[in-house]
Amino acid sequence: MSSVENDNQKGKGEKEKAGGKKDLIRDWVILALSVIGAVVLLSFFPAKVDPTITTSKNYLVEMAWILPAVMILMGLFKVWVSKEMVIKYLGKASGLKGILIAALLGATPTGPLYVAFPLAAAMIDKGARILNIVVFLSAWACIKIPQEMIEIQFLGLKFMATRLVLTVLLVSVMGLVIEKIIENTGSISPELE
Repeated sequence: MSSVENDNQKGKGEKEKAGGKKDLIRDWVILALSVIGAVVLLSFFPAKVDPTITTSKNYLVEMAWILPAVMILMGLFKVWVSKEMVIKYLGKASGLKGILIAALLGATPTGPLYVAFPLAAAMIDKGARILNIVVFLSAWACIKIPQEMIEIQFLGLKFMATRLVLTVLLVSVMGLVIEKIIENTGSISPELE
């Protein structure tokens, strides 16, 4: 490796460290502002202190149970799913097939939506199209196979099918708009490019 390439690598590493420090500082500032905001609000509404603490504790316990599984899932995804496969099925050239695959991937699992965010970030990192990520996250949030079965029971097949088709269509339009905004502003996080 030449000295120029060596210097370039060092410069790149220093920039990544500086960016990581800025992100860490930003995260701590957001956390501090959130805690300060919560304390201020709870001082105005003291009757809400107990429910807030109980809800926060329950949420932290839920996260403690779910996050290890999410980390394992992320590791398996990074190792087992190649970048080429993600680009082929969810990348720019995937078209309608990519939208349908993203909807199916989002509709199949159960669990809270925050589990899907690290997976979506990993898919973006491996070359998935923003449109397909929006469809994936939206499907995770509002198209669940068990939910569809219950919806058929209470609201009928026609209602469920209409809502499902409209959801996928409108989410796809929303995904296209978000993709164009991100492309035009370059506002996606640099570590995901």
